[in-house]
Amino acid sequence: MMQEFPPPPRADEFSELVKRRLDDVRSSGGTRETVTVDWNGQPLHCEVIDFPVNSLYYNPGTHRIRAQRSLNPAKDGILSKDPWDSESQEYLQYLLQGDPANPSRRDPAFDKLKDSLQQFGQNDPGLITHQGILVNGNTRRAAFRELGQQTMRVGVLPESFTWADINAVELALQLRLDHRRGYSYINRLLAMEEQAALGRTPAAIAKDFRIRESTYHQERWILSTIRDQIDRSKSGGGVELRLVDFEDHQEKLKELHRVYVKLAAAEPDRADVLKELRMAAIVLGFSKTDVRHVDEGFQDQYLARSLPEGLSAPTVEPAAVAVPGLVGVTIPGATASVSAARALNDHVLRAKATAVADGPAVTEQDKREAQNVFHGVKEAFDKAIDAAGRDARLRKRKQMAPARLADACVDIDQCVVELVQARASRSLDEEAFDEAVLKLRESLRRLAQQAGRGSAHHGDGVAWLLEAVALEAAG
Repeated sequence: MMQEFPPPPRADEFSELVKRRLDDVRSSGGTRETVTVDWNGQPLHCEVIDFPVNSLYYNPGTHRIRAQRSLNPAKDGILSKDPWDSESQEYLQYLLQGDPANPSRRDPAFDKLKDSLQQFGQNDPGLITHQGILVNGNTRRAAFRELGQQTMRVGVLPESFTWADINAVELALQLRLDHRRGYSYINRLLAMEEQAALGRTPAAIAKDFRIRESTYHQERWILSTIRDQIDRSKSGGGVELRLVDFEDHQEKLKELHRVYVKLAAAEPDRADVLKELRMAAIVLGFSKTDVRHVDEGFQDQYLARSLPEGLSAPTVEPAAVAVPGLVGVTIPGATASVSAARALNDHVLRAKATAVADGPAVTEQDKREAQNVFHGVKEAFDKAIDAAGRDARLRKRKQMAPARLADACVDIDQCVVELVQARASRSLDEEAFDEAVLKLRESLRRLAQQAGRGSAHHGDGVAWLLEAVALEAAG
């Protein structure tokens, strides 16, 4: 949701400085630099000034690090309460330098930007409000501070702009195709959610983000699922997973949505089981190829055999759920398999949240116990995924030869069509066709040799092949 922020301290002083700088530019008589931004579908030309780097504020509402703010809940709380405090602004500086998937680690892209600014200078101006709040150029200002740069070129938005206008302009700038550093995946999801909260239609949002409307609905489903996982990760100590914990899982989450939607149309319960187990595998940190082995039959066929004691949920009958407002009316609750998968996923979510938590809310003993649970479940998944992978490879080998032959039949059927067309137009190369048929005869002969081995009783197809090749050899 979009947040309104109060004016920063010394707002009037900075606004007066901005006005003086604008007056200086207008009275200089030279060519005035402007930066053009999109505002409500119309071009807006903003005059550019030089402004002291240390007099600028990082934008606390920037979409660039919206998800990363959850890295430290305590500092995020201070930031929401007082975004202009020096501690809050330093926290924003720290996040702007960090890797989007792991803000505790410095982002190599930030150092690359810093080196570029040091070597070539600033190519494009940033963008600020009349109160000195950066709308575009937050990361560049962070780099300039490390470099000791005194001033920064910035365009100035109209004094009348509201926070809604600021957010709209920032989003339009970010979604330009030529933008050098895009939003991280979770921040894109949050930006879409914010646009939907403003009452914009899915079609309009999808157009702005340059995606199909079906992709927009997929992204909203993914964010809703992530929020559900975070809510379920809460434990008695008040710790929970963070949005940033899901930053690296874009492709796995998209693949989960595709498989889930397809399966849910026919078998909703099996789809829910698959969703719970795949989310657990994602949180456990398995790769995309490993997660693919977690299908609707994974729990019963593989995982149940390897789970530690205490994590295998007992089989229970589904409890009926009362319908609010309708006395005596109930509907069937979740099935035993769905309940078991959900309970297992809850164990994983809470263990991960406790294991990665910082601060006094969690004791070292709690962290050790959570890590033991986490590693125990991960080891069970690892064994189950390995078994599922072996079975999948075996099935693939069993199906490979029939699949190849089916493809060959399709090619021969197409050959029949093209042979008729070539004869009708008298364009057939008879010699080349005859040579190809001889190659087919040899291939069929080798196929018959291998198909006839290993069994004394053949099906109709193999029996026909053996008989045909035998007759051809006898003739």
